[in-house]
Amino acid sequence: MRQHGTSLRIGVGVCALMCLALVPQQAEAQLQPQQQQQVVIRFVRDPDPAPDLKAKDLDGKELSLDAYKGKVVLLNFWATWCGPCRAEIPSLIRMQEAYKERLQIIGMDVDDENEEQLRAFVKNQGINYPVAMTSDAVRLAYGGIAALPTVFVINRDSKVVQKHVGLFNPALYEIEARALLDMPVPARVETFQDTGEVFLKHADRATMLPGVDTSKLTPEQRMAALHKLNAESCDCGCKYTLAQCRIYDPACNISKERAAVIVKEAGKLPPRNAPDNTAAPAAPDNTAAPAAPAPADPAKPR
Repeated sequence: MRQHGTSLRIGVGVCALMCLALVPQQAEAQLQPQQQQQVVIRFVRDPDPAPDLKAKDLDGKELSLDAYKGKVVLLNFWATWCGPCRAEIPSLIRMQEAYKERLQIIGMDVDDENEEQLRAFVKNQGINYPVAMTSDAVRLAYGGIAALPTVFVINRDSKVVQKHVGLFNPALYEIEARALLDMPVPARVETFQDTGEVFLKHADRATMLPGVDTSKLTPEQRMAALHKLNAESCDCGCKYTLAQCRIYDPACNISKERAAVIVKEAGKLPPRNAPDNTAAPAAPDNTAAPAAPAPADPAKPR
């Protein structure tokens, strides 16, 4: 299974919350004070507006996020051939039914080319939320979609507050949706700054990158290394900067090796106000990383 970014994984705490899933009234009744410290959910601070969908569903109706303002939206990028995508469909169906007045799930199909086969699959599964075939433009607007399923959590103001890559416990989606709807949840809500985990354009905010060890650098040297990593393009064909590629595809050896060279060079920069012939110790050449495909490649199931 490929890893991507730092999407929230809630572990054992959410397993205890499955009794809450998809039964709103019972969920509220079962919330106990001690449960409220079992789970932490995280939303982006100062989130970006969700890119426009510019798509039609399988019935030919225009899909627009503007139509769903005031509702929480789960934008689910998936494919019929993706096992984890198929596994989460029953839970998404039940969740759409349970919160239909306040929540909208939208299925954005990726890489299925036969619309009639997709239509038959949707009917056979009993999917009760709109499904559309994803254009390249929409896919790129949402960061390329490195793996499937990928879910973007969009708040009632049509802003993206979280992104999850891979198969997650369905209780997580419900807890996040309830929190965004100001409903009781057995969780603590925290906020974080997007440093590329949600939208790669914010990679320039990151002070740490996957597989890039800057621990031996001075603050000035680290800033110089990060500046170069954000200014230089990766040669792997991804069309991203080195910093963006490290976040998007931590398994990329090209960006990993180039980043190691940049860190090593930064470690030789003299300290500020030091004589020019005074060199700082070289940074260690020991980087490591996890994974995801380049944007030009087809999305891979997790």
